[in-house]
Amino acid sequence: MYMNTLFIFLQTAQQGGSSLSMWIMIGLIFVVMYFFMIRPQNKQRKELQKFLEALRKGDKVVTIGGINGVVREVKESTVIVEVDKDVCITFNKSAIQGPQAAAAPKKENSKKEDSKKDEPKAEK
Repeated sequence: MYMNTLFIFLQTAQQGGSSLSMWIMIGLIFVVMYFFMIRPQNKQRKELQKFLEALRKGDKVVTIGGINGVVREVKESTVIVEVDKDVCITFNKSAIQGPQAAAAPKKENSKKEDSKKDEPKAEK
């Protein structure tokens, strides 16, 4: 009798265990989503908010439309960006995507080497 009760108990535990493992898997999916999607997005949003609060005249920015320019004036909710000489556009602060990416430094040595490669060699 004791063995039958133990056997029945183990059977019901196994059936309940499958639903437990399902809940564990669902929980793990949410944890992975949090660390790979939600947390980095929140971090980016906070960095952008910090950047917008510290925005000053002379900062190089990029808008969400891809327009590069230099900040000429910062108001409460708008920013005036100079996109070309004497061409200014007013944007909402929310339209600023972030700082302009720094241009890669030019390598003058590689240009000299390339020009040497293109030159014909003198035949002897």
